[in-house]
Amino acid sequence: MSQPTHHTAPTADVIVVTGASSGFGNLAARALARAGHTVYAGMRATDGRNAARVAELAQLSADEGLDVRGIEMDVQDQASVDAAIARIAEEQGRLDVVVHNAGHMVLGPAEAFTPEQLAELYDINVLSTQRVNRAALPLMRRAGSGLLVWVASSSTRGGHPPFLAPYFAAKAGMDALAESYAAEVIRYGIDTVIIVPGAYPSGTNHFAHAGQPADPDRAAEYDAAYGELRDQMADRLTALFPAGRTVDEVADAIVEAVALPAGQRPFRIHIDPSRDGSDVVSTVSDRIRAEFYHRIGIADLLTDHASR
Repeated sequence: MSQPTHHTAPTADVIVVTGASSGFGNLAARALARAGHTVYAGMRATDGRNAARVAELAQLSADEGLDVRGIEMDVQDQASVDAAIARIAEEQGRLDVVVHNAGHMVLGPAEAFTPEQLAELYDINVLSTQRVNRAALPLMRRAGSGLLVWVASSSTRGGHPPFLAPYFAAKAGMDALAESYAAEVIRYGIDTVIIVPGAYPSGTNHFAHAGQPADPDRAAEYDAAYGELRDQMADRLTALFPAGRTVDEVADAIVEAVALPAGQRPFRIHIDPSRDGSDVVSTVSDRIRAEFYHRIGIADLLTDHASR
């Protein structure tokens, strides 16, 4: 089988951002468009509850001469994902960058969540990336270039607090998937960057829209021992957060990763103002992984640039 021709992507990329109706995704879509890229902001219900978000992006494009547009993409529906990627390919002839951002958080005692809730959270945070990859990677592999940006969480390796276990577990699953994909697509000229934000207590809807346990009676059994601690969790995280830092820096990191030359991007980029230690653990983990790859003779599957 002939190998694809590797080439450097043009300065202005065609990008799709999942979960772009709000939070990191919406900020990233705007920032990437302002950097000169053509951006498709994937979201559900573009003719319904997110119609206003689509209109806002259209107005932004008109006001600032940008190219950012909402596109219907329900990452929990393969047909919806396939249709979105097909539309991008038809309109642009290519797809250069996928930003895996779609996700959902829950808050409460782990025991009080049903197995079905954990499965739903895993579907949103992990299986969604598989649906998008299956639709998008054939385009990138044929082109011999591309970039997968995974918006992860410092919680997968840092000193994460309790009462967010289902979310943390799902994010850890996504991180593991991203690592494996990185090695499996690098020979096609496709880069991988894992963006690792810390806990931002404001500027996103993560905490405001966090899901709750489906078993409130079981959750209430934790009130006597942990109720005060659980209620104070957001305040404790806020107190740890340094002044002057905002969620915009996560979007800026994504823009920076896209702008770097192919093959010269760091494997992970940490943006963690509270310094929960994720970067330290990741440095060790990535080093051990690299050493193992060298030992079994597959070092060419590693990126050349370390995490930071």
